[in-house]
Amino acid sequence: MASYCDGFVICTGTSRRHVRALAEGIIEDLRALGYKPSGVEGLDASRWILIDFGDVLVHVFDEPMRGFYDLDALWADAKRVPVLGAAVPRGEFGQTRV
Repeated sequence: MASYCDGFVICTGTSRRHVRALAEGIIEDLRALGYKPSGVEGLDASRWILIDFGDVLVHVFDEPMRGFYDLDALWADAKRVPVLGAAVPRGEFGQTRV
């Protein structure tokens, strides 16, 4: 649905510290697999962190920012891919929330 990437990962932390920890964990885990982000934005404020892995963009939000920007509604027609093996609650729009 977008010419600039193949997919988005959208996840939410419960606090700014949690948002930063999620983003840093994603970066660390993917680096261990050989993937280096071409860019990371928002790490200092830790309200909305964007991690650019080229074909995949990872958005890590705090709750207020996720609700304000509402990417879930913006991309409502996009195919949803469940997170396999994750025990996470269902979101208000029916998608798996991480």
